[in-house]
Amino acid sequence: MKTKLIFLTVIFSSIIVLGQTEQKNSLSGVLTIDSRTSFKQSQKISFNDENNLKASEKSPWLAAGLSAAVPGAGEFYTGNYIKTIAFVAIEAAAITVSIVYNKKGDDQTNSFQNYADQNWSVVRYAKWTVAHASSINSGVDPNQYKVFYANGTVDWNELNRLEEAIGGYYSHKLPYHGEQQYYELIGKYPQYNVGWQQFGDDPNKAYTYGDPLVPQFHDYSEMRGKANDLYNVASKAIVVVVVNHIISAIDAAWSAHSYNKDLELHASLEQFNDGFKTVYYPQLNFKINF
Repeated sequence: MKTKLIFLTVIFSSIIVLGQTEQKNSLSGVLTIDSRTSFKQSQKISFNDENNLKASEKSPWLAAGLSAAVPGAGEFYTGNYIKTIAFVAIEAAAITVSIVYNKKGDDQTNSFQNYADQNWSVVRYAKWTVAHASSINSGVDPNQYKVFYANGTVDWNELNRLEEAIGGYYSHKLPYHGEQQYYELIGKYPQYNVGWQQFGDDPNKAYTYGDPLVPQFHDYSEMRGKANDLYNVASKAIVVVVVNHIISAIDAAWSAHSYNKDLELHASLEQFNDGFKTVYYPQLNFKINF
């Protein structure tokens, strides 16, 4: 009987020691009290789940690349839907403006080129130039330049040679018909004033640099200027498109950075003590700051 009592005492003492170890020295050693207390105890063991956190993060490089290709795509990737709509709207508007104004510029170009073809004549200009070459520059003999073919059309190379020889206010050589510079110069420099229909077909009519230009010269210049204005609007719209890509890419990268900064992921392992039995269960808390 004595031996049994000693044996039970040793077992009981061992249980108390083990219980105290498991409860991190929080038990009193009194079985009835410790049993009641252990039911109420719970301890949280927390840790950061870095793998899950990184999996939820947004790549600033990917966001920037998406928006560089398609403005707003990077913002959509990072969840900024209002910015997505804004960048897409700017892109669509700028492209639309560019297309519309480029088309208007083409139409206006066709208009002023048709106006020039109907009212400005290289033959009229060449005849007046030959007739007044020696009076403008006494060192020039117009007979040395075969400006006209037998059929009355103009030899462009000879005309250009004569223009170059005269010099003075003949500051430019007439480009070939149909070239962009041809249509620009005839409405820009006074030397071409004599080619307009309103100047008249008399090659001996006097005209010197500084004399009033015919109305057709001014009308044509305004038409050409309007075309340039339309093309300028189209060009600026293209600049807006390019800038929109750049700004959207930068903003998307920043949005991804901000998203990652506002992202919090906490994981914990909850410990519940049921008497002398310890039970663990996982808990995950996910938070995004807006």
